[in-house]
Amino acid sequence: MTTAFFYALTGIALFILGLYALIIQLHLLRKILAINVMGSGVFLLLIALATRTQSTPDPVPQAMVITGIVVAVSATALALVLMRRLLDAGGKAKLPEEKTD
Repeated sequence: MTTAFFYALTGIALFILGLYALIIQLHLLRKILAINVMGSGVFLLLIALATRTQSTPDPVPQAMVITGIVVAVSATALALVLMRRLLDAGGKAKLPEEKTD
């Protein structure tokens, strides 16, 4: 088992774990954390697939991952602000349930 294969399996496991938590959890903070775990899995998978040869990795996926980390931090900050506004407005950090008539 190579290191890149181990990283790829770990990335897939992180993505599946985050997807499961995103579907199951009701609290918004836990959903935001689940999205971050999914993103970390994708970043790890991209880094694992970045190896061209045994000695030199491809710099393009590495640059994409660095850019993705910056975007993920910004999106997390925005999601936390929106969750805080929902908490202030409704008193709960959960999404309202749909009412069917």
